[in-house]
Amino acid sequence: MNALNIKYTIKIVLALLFLSCLLDWDYGYYQFVRFVGMIGFLILSNIDKEHKPLLVLWISSAILINPIIKIYLGRDIWNILDVFWAIMLIITMFFDYLKAKNIN
Repeated sequence: MNALNIKYTIKIVLALLFLSCLLDWDYGYYQFVRFVGMIGFLILSNIDKEHKPLLVLWISSAILINPIIKIYLGRDIWNILDVFWAIMLIITMFFDYLKAKNIN
């Protein structure tokens, strides 16, 4: 699996997880999403380290969502962040696709 396929997979999984957070789940599910989200954002930051704005976005997102030192926000704000992250992941995936298509 090349880096682009890994990147697509991570972005799709994270976007689906964040959108599913809009539903009513047990607290354990949100903890699971925090852990997977933090790991996913850290992997994306490592892959996109040459692109500074994305690097800052992924690292700041990993810090915000981390399950170790929790930042308590209201459910409404977390829902807004979940939608924002899902949209950003989908948009950046689209641009990754366009960039890869122009290179090949």
